[in-house]
Amino acid sequence: MKLAIVHDFLNQYGGAERVVGYFLRAFPEVPVYTSIYFPDDTFNLFRDENIITTFMQKIPGIRKYYKKLFFLYPYAFRSLKLYDYEIILGSSSSYSHFINKCRDSVHINYCYTPPRFLWETKSYLEGEKLSNVSSKIIMPVIYYLRKMDLKHSKRIDHYIAISKYVRSKIKKVYNKDSAVIYPPIEMEKYKFNKIKEDFYLIVSRLKGYKRIDIAIKAFNILRKKLLIVGTGEDESNLRKISGENIKFLGSVSDRELTDLYSKAKALVFTGKEDFGLTPLEAQASGTPVVAFEEGGAVETIVNGKTGFFFNKQEPEILAMIIKRFEKNSLDPVKCRENAERFDFKNFKRDIKDFVESVYKEKFT
Repeated sequence: MKLAIVHDFLNQYGGAERVVGYFLRAFPEVPVYTSIYFPDDTFNLFRDENIITTFMQKIPGIRKYYKKLFFLYPYAFRSLKLYDYEIILGSSSSYSHFINKCRDSVHINYCYTPPRFLWETKSYLEGEKLSNVSSKIIMPVIYYLRKMDLKHSKRIDHYIAISKYVRSKIKKVYNKDSAVIYPPIEMEKYKFNKIKEDFYLIVSRLKGYKRIDIAIKAFNILRKKLLIVGTGEDESNLRKISGENIKFLGSVSDRELTDLYSKAKALVFTGKEDFGLTPLEAQASGTPVVAFEEGGAVETIVNGKTGFFFNKQEPEILAMIIKRFEKNSLDPVKCRENAERFDFKNFKRDIKDFVESVYKEKFT
């Protein structure tokens, strides 16, 4: 089987980049095609892999201006020469599905979400904090790219969604069905601990759409200890509204993070995410989750057994659910057992079975 992996860009330590690493463990020595690759800005595992980039890699200042040049990415992916491959496994939330392929090859798209900047434009632009003038200038380009996006979606042979929530998005935007294969975690990396300390934990990029402000306001009401791991452009605003019971830890090492996960009373998850790995990482450590009841979290948390949900993104509602959580003892063992469903061994089996079945159907 001649297989290639195509990913949007390798320039950050993100969940999608982790998944590409898992693809490479399922399909060793397969080339990875991507628009740009900055080795120092992403996982070291890619340094020993065959990474092929586009013309965008050579643009002067690309490291600084890669976001502003968003209109070039579709053309960058269309320039890739992928005609020698039978199976193309895409990893996409934005641009990589714009590739051209030969008529006889099969394009499988592992979709994290239909591009938010195209299909959830208002909330996306609010998160980027663009001026009204900049937003108005961008909109004609957005409309043009939407047409391109719909056109190229018709060329994708199979969609795999990262959650049922994303599956519904794919159906709504592209009118296509998709299988669901959840992104994995590696259970052995997490320290299981039944004994919890008296603090709550947030692990997140500090961006507006993550709604960390809700948790801060709730914990200002509760006066309980909240530790926040992560950095981002919203950090200064969040610090301004935080009481003395709330501590910002910034970036921490993997070892420190696993220790925090294992000792926290609960993880607090306030955003609406397409999947969300941190609730699983917490549960793998035996730590329950208090989460907003929308998006992928609904699929990874068992309400009343491995966590509790709040149904409105309002501080008073979250504070009320935290109080309810404290009156109920949740079993760390059940949290760990629930996370086991998402272990890498299951992901590896499922993604290999899917790709191999597609190959057999087409080429044997």
